[in-house]
Amino acid sequence: MSGGKHTAPGTQVVTGAQAVIKSLEALGVDVVFGYPGGAIMPAYDPLLDAELTHVLVRHEQGAIHMAEGYAHATGEVGVCIVTSGPAATNLVTGLADAHMDSIPVLAITGQVARSAIGSDAFQEADVTGITMPITKHNELVQSPERIAAAIKEAYHVARSGRPGPVLVDIPKDVLNATLVWEWPERVDLPGYRPTVRGHGKMIREALQLIAQAQRPVIYAGGGLVRAGADEELHAFATRLGLPVVTTLMARGVFPDTHELAVGMPGMHGHYAGVKALQQTDLLVTLGARFDDRVTGSLEHFAPHAKVIHVDVDPAEIGKNRAVDVPIVGDVKVVLGQLLKVLDDKADDASFAPDAADWRRHLAEMKRDHPLRFEQPETGVLKPQTAIRAVHETWGDEAVYVSGVGQHQMWSAQHIPYTRGRQWINSGGLGTMGFAVPAAIGAKVGVGRDTPVVAIDGDGCFQMTFQELATAVQHDIPVVFCVVNNGYLGMVRQWQHLFYDDRLSQVALPQDCPDLMKLADAYGIPGFRVQTVDELDATLAKAHEITDQPVLVEFRVDPDEMVFPMVPSGASNDEVLESADEWRARLAASGQ
Repeated sequence: MSGGKHTAPGTQVVTGAQAVIKSLEALGVDVVFGYPGGAIMPAYDPLLDAELTHVLVRHEQGAIHMAEGYAHATGEVGVCIVTSGPAATNLVTGLADAHMDSIPVLAITGQVARSAIGSDAFQEADVTGITMPITKHNELVQSPERIAAAIKEAYHVARSGRPGPVLVDIPKDVLNATLVWEWPERVDLPGYRPTVRGHGKMIREALQLIAQAQRPVIYAGGGLVRAGADEELHAFATRLGLPVVTTLMARGVFPDTHELAVGMPGMHGHYAGVKALQQTDLLVTLGARFDDRVTGSLEHFAPHAKVIHVDVDPAEIGKNRAVDVPIVGDVKVVLGQLLKVLDDKADDASFAPDAADWRRHLAEMKRDHPLRFEQPETGVLKPQTAIRAVHETWGDEAVYVSGVGQHQMWSAQHIPYTRGRQWINSGGLGTMGFAVPAAIGAKVGVGRDTPVVAIDGDGCFQMTFQELATAVQHDIPVVFCVVNNGYLGMVRQWQHLFYDDRLSQVALPQDCPDLMKLADAYGIPGFRVQTVDELDATLAKAHEITDQPVLVEFRVDPDEMVFPMVPSGASNDEVLESADEWRARLAASGQ
């Protein structure tokens, strides 16, 4: 790095700003997403000489979501850098999102000079205080000598144990000060020692419990994706013949195309996936947290099941559901331990549960309760048809990124996912506006040879579509698909079902804005599909464009609703497969 002064052989004097960039380079970071401003400006000067790619966003929320998308897609730490005050507070939603979904991101923020902290200086905010509840770790750096260690430690915390967001806040005078450059050889964090290996006694007890089960199910959560445990999960499930349900955050970690795959559980899960968890006598819970959207009414969830729970975060075990066999550890490592015991006992068939009848029962449920919707041969386009056609066009090699709402649930339901990190969405926080910037970050991460398709709703899209300019400026060829029903669809669905169809503040006129004119304004190809007979030919044209961003709008039936559905707070036993079923239930109850 240029600009450093050598005072002695092997000694280099640098500014705090240069130390920030040198630290990122030392960690192997190849891209940062950011937006400059006053307090962080010193760090933007050495960026000009750095071996880093900087992606200039249009809003700081875009920076954190791009860092998330990058981390989702690659498993590496996503990095963003912004200035103080409003820029830093604009990261809050993304930090909370990453915290809920265990996404490793590093946010570097500028801060006012140390002498001005606490004086309500221009663009001052207590960023570490604001973000403490929604970061895994944060630090206000108090001296230039501390910069390298602070960044290295934060990076380590972000990616180890249960991954999550971290933040390093650096005052402007610290960035401008000088120091003798020294990169710490190791990270020393007393008290931070995530448990990786499961306890051997618990490993044996888990296998004994599985062997005794008649209706076992693997409840596969997003922790499997974070751990990169696809192969271990597949080996374990197939070795013992265990059916697998994959949560919204785990879609693809076990292939939907496999005969043991039961589907997605939860409020809008596949019918068989929901029922499997209700009827099981053993939940083999791997990297999942018994989220309320999966369990429905917690007291009625999986009423006959014993529970094995594997999680790297000990705080999750027993938090929502009592556990019979708790195993604290990295789920990839723990699955390896389980498989090792099975290998050592290869001649002992007693470990495999007698679950053939159970597997047949689940296969029959999948056959008898498929996802249902009616697509007329001509005329109005159903959103499910559009999403299925997107998958048929871009295929299994693509990465799919969604926003939040009806289109998210249809995308999770109707696309068969076959690998971890193929599906990216905002699960725990449910952040509208996530898809556009997250898809850009994902595309930067996976490279030009892997298609990245954002499937967004018209409400979500309008929250962050300014980041199309980022995709254009930096030549990031994402396919942006907008499912436009002219409404805040999920809110409308609930108002229809639970508020006597009293629609309040949910209309979003389909032509405001005109998305084809918007595409033209950004200088990218735009395609609109309004009927079924336009679908295949239009998508074929969009598919041919691989060297620039593309916008595809689907004008779809506004009355279509997402089913299956478990009403909020209800037992999963009350899963509905259609609106007619809901109306019949209301009529039977006299409502």
